Amino acid sequence: MRYSLRQLEVFVAIAHQQNLTRAADELAMSQSAASSSLKELESQFGLQLFDRIGKRLQLNEQGRLLRPQAEALLAQARDFEQSLLQHAEAGPLNVGATLSIGNYLAVGLMAQYMERYPKASLQLDVANTRNIVERVLNFELDVGLIEGELNHPDLEILHWRKDELAVFCHPDHPLAQQPTVSDDDLRQARWILREAGSGTRQAFDRAMSGLLPDLTIAIELQHTEAIKRAVEAQLGIGCLSMITLTDAFNRGSLKRLQVPGRDFSRQLYLIIHKQKYRSAGINAWLNLCLQQSEAV
Repeated sequence: MRYSLRQLEVFVAIAHQQNLTRAADELAMSQSAASSSLKELESQFGLQLFDRIGKRLQLNEQGRLLRPQAEALLAQARDFEQSLLQHAEAGPLNVGATLSIGNYLAVGLMAQYMERYPKASLQLDVANTRNIVERVLNFELDVGLIEGELNHPDLEILHWRKDELAVFCHPDHPLAQQPTVSDDDLRQARWILREAGSGTRQAFDRAMSGLLPDLTIAIELQHTEAIKRAVEAQLGIGCLSMITLTDAFNRGSLKRLQVPGRDFSRQLYLIIHKQKYRSAGINAWLNLCLQQSEAV
């Protein structure tokens, strides 16, 4: 074999970091050893994988075409190593989840996963939909759990479970006394919403089609709990997933508003790169998520 797994590790690490020094640090190598490994790989096959732009190494077209195969080979090698160690029906797994899912659903899934595979390594990163999608596309995350509508040729998108947004306010807000809320009421309200790029904001914008230019968006926040606290402080009304609001509605600290004629339903998704090698850990996580959705 004219290449080594170490050479592939260096290639993939540089593709992630776009910098030789950071890639070497990631692999606990010296910079000169990492540089030599890359040069050997390129010279052995008479190709160039990166364009050198100052200190930055950017994948060229050849590198972009080969990267998914290198990622898959390394994933298979790690999976094989775990099998040799005899405790990895499910090996290391990096999962990304959007904020509502990460804070309210993913922790329960993690607990079930770790109960089934107590020796497996599991990492959860929480960010908005745009960030999770970018990291799955960049092979930094094995699986993404997202809220936003998505269509990308490089991603496999699996329907996971249904969800619904709810418009809400403080119990003392004038709208809280109304049986239903009209479009005029929505126009006159001050809104506290998630930021653009989040799945929740995407679903809200779709539900408010035709009204968006007339709405007063007073505050945009990146965190669900911050929005709930702002509404509790009577700074405006909000719109979030029912997943995040059920406890507050039951306590009476927030009041759900009925908005007839507006569709707040949405779908939650599992995403994985089409060229990602499906290790035992990835398959175990996907099966767990789909089993959980059937039980909802």
